[in-house]
Amino acid sequence: MDELLSPDAAGESWRLAGYEARGGYAQARRALTEMSPAAVRDEVRRASLRGRGGAGFPAGVKWGFVPEGDGPRYLCVNADEGEPGTFKDRVILTERPHLLFEGMALAGYAIGASEGILYLRAEYAYLKPHLEKVLDGLRKKKWLGRTIAGKRGFTFDIEIKLGAGAYVCGEESALIESAQGNRGEPRDRPPFPVQNGYLGKPTTVNNVETLCAAARILAKGADWFKAFGTPRSAGTKVLSVSGDCQKPGVFEVPFGLSITELLTMAGGSDARAVQVGGPSGTCIPRAQFDRKIGFEDLATGGSIIVFGPDRDLFEVVHNFMDFFCEESCGWCTPCRAGNVLLRRKLEKIMQGKGTVRDLDEIEAWGKTIKAMSRCGLGQTSPNPILTTLQNFREMYMAKIHADQAFIPEFDLKEAVGDAVAVTGQKLHAAESDHE
Repeated sequence: MDELLSPDAAGESWRLAGYEARGGYAQARRALTEMSPAAVRDEVRRASLRGRGGAGFPAGVKWGFVPEGDGPRYLCVNADEGEPGTFKDRVILTERPHLLFEGMALAGYAIGASEGILYLRAEYAYLKPHLEKVLDGLRKKKWLGRTIAGKRGFTFDIEIKLGAGAYVCGEESALIESAQGNRGEPRDRPPFPVQNGYLGKPTTVNNVETLCAAARILAKGADWFKAFGTPRSAGTKVLSVSGDCQKPGVFEVPFGLSITELLTMAGGSDARAVQVGGPSGTCIPRAQFDRKIGFEDLATGGSIIVFGPDRDLFEVVHNFMDFFCEESCGWCTPCRAGNVLLRRKLEKIMQGKGTVRDLDEIEAWGKTIKAMSRCGLGQTSPNPILTTLQNFREMYMAKIHADQAFIPEFDLKEAVGDAVAVTGQKLHAAESDHE
């Protein structure tokens, strides 16, 4: 987007000296000395910055929900990044940590928090020493700690807490529970985290990329930010592109870019399908590649998975359902049991024993699971099946027996075949015909 995102001459963009030389932390100093917390919130709100974790809630509005008054408040940063196919936050944490930490300081000032918590995915534990080194340097330069940038009365520091490898902790209330040392499972809401969050205090939870964008908004202004993207999706989006393409990697693109344009950039123009938003998102066919990346069309937390013409989508969908069955926290029955039933029904179809009735049941069960699950995991876990059933229905129809009302999964002959062979016995006609 601009010079602050380019590497320094040594190629070590994470070093504080290089970041400061290119203007880094200047906006934090200006905001802390010249702007009130309300003015910071207003600038971010005016930029129409929406959360980059996938849900897209306006960041400035979210900051404004934190109640005023005395008492501690907390800022939690979601660096759990557990969605399969997403790795852009890892790149930001490795190459651009100062952009995040500056955004955290600004957000902390905006909501009146004195402590920020970076909730780091367990699989990223190897990054913790690197990030701690960066934080130590910031404390020495007075960018963290007491009286930041000479702002009297403003104290802000950052603590890193490691997750435990649970996908469900990407949900903000489960993240807070885990950060407190409890079992990582979603809370009932209300109350919401802005009312009763970390340690029971008002808490704002933001995505890594959201706070990086906030730092750029405070540096360049809301109008500069809104010059990118679309009226309903301002700014740019950082995407993790993987799968059957020539140039997988991390791409920063303006909102409003079509899937066709993205595939051209990534070298995947022959794709059969694209999974937008990871397994919890939507799988689209070639006929929909003109659709745009943005909250008004194809929303995504960052995962873009490309599937080539030879890819077996049934294997992909089955793999995704395995993932959701494994990652369910088990609290609510629709998610805990429903996903297993969906996977079993999918396997029946893959084995060539499905009927139209099975497709109807899959669709009905999937909608029920989404409607009745407690958190975002169960509310999106049927998507691998439901979106492919909608967009690749011919693939399912080719597997089923459209002329039969019911085909049993259990085959008695096959089940007792070994025993019959060993004993030399034969099944009675009534038994062999039993369904």
